Amino acid sequence: MIRSALAAGIVLFAATQEIEHTKDSLDAVKAALAKKEAVLVDVREKGEWDRGHLAGAIFLPLSWLKAESKGDQLAEHAAEKLPEKKILYLHCRSGGRAISAAGILKKAGYEVRPLSQGFDDLKEAGFPVAEK
Repeated sequence: MIRSALAAGIVLFAATQEIEHTKDSLDAVKAALAKKEAVLVDVREKGEWDRGHLAGAIFLPLSWLKAESKGDQLAEHAAEKLPEKKILYLHCRSGGRAISAAGILKKAGYEVRPLSQGFDDLKEAGFPVAEK
């Protein structure tokens, strides 16, 4: 039991180590969103989302991704929420959860680009906030 849990942790650690924050500038992100080549994915938790989120962002909390990735349900359920063949720019509060989520989604076949900028940084950079 301990051995399998350790192995799972090593695999998850290795998967996230392959992922780095995108080097795409925020202007490039805005351009890709405007051309509908990409979408924003907010991987924060529900309470954070409810306090404010970016207009047009898809809500996909990291806790949900982790739970779904334990079974074989992620591909099916993620396909219900995420568009195919688009770049997924992932964001959270400060960049850490975006890296973890990127590892899970990349393994499921998505093109992911985690942002190092968090929600507040994106607001300050001019990304519109959704109306409450």
